[in-house]
Amino acid sequence: MEVNTFSIVGRCERTGELGAAVASAVPAVGAICLVLRSGVGAVSTQSWVNPYLAGAILDRLATGTTAPAAVAAILAQDPAAAFRQVGAIGHAGPGAAHTGTECTPWCGERDGPDYAAQGNMLTGPAVIDALAETFETTAGLPLEERLMRALEAAQAAGGDKRGRQSAALAVIGAEDYRRVDLRVDEHADPIAELRRVYAVAGRQLAPFVAGMPRRGAPPAPAPDAVVEMLLKSPPDRPGGGGSRNP
Repeated sequence: MEVNTFSIVGRCERTGELGAAVASAVPAVGAICLVLRSGVGAVSTQSWVNPYLAGAILDRLATGTTAPAAVAAILAQDPAAAFRQVGAIGHAGPGAAHTGTECTPWCGERDGPDYAAQGNMLTGPAVIDALAETFETTAGLPLEERLMRALEAAQAAGGDKRGRQSAALAVIGAEDYRRVDLRVDEHADPIAELRRVYAVAGRQLAPFVAGMPRRGAPPAPAPDAVVEMLLKSPPDRPGGGGSRNP
């Protein structure tokens, strides 16, 4: 499947968390493009998507290979590398990206010490510049907020030249499950809708996830305050949303 899109993968130097965000004018972009592995790295595979490339890059990162070396090694083995676009960040070391010569213009990437930003079929290079520069200038914020702001800035700079349809945001820390995993799969303004869902999830889902089992720790019951909140209908919880209708 060809997914022309823009994305960013990043690492929080303070917490060590890894994350990714993506938007596109195809449905359910987050389901097929973003691959994260706790303690290892985050990869976005796009243009002519191949999730197996992401898995192979993560396997290399898990051995201590840097993202630039992992991306270069795996793409060197791919006969369709000219059609691929990939961005990767490991638990240490700089980010890396690959943009194949056959990716749909405008296409390109930027990478830095803790991120990689990439996109194809965009309105122009300003989209990637906005992704990268927003991430660079928000280092004091939580990783999910940095990634969210980067998507918003990229959309404001032009985005996907075909239009808008879906967006996604994911962050993983020390646990095998994602601390943040939000998707808007079909919407006329998906990044704005993702921001709304992100706000609701921050009030309603984040407290639940914070109480989930941790590796190496005995499981504990959910906090009473979280149980009490989730027993209410969605519109009656902090942040609202949802519906009372069965």
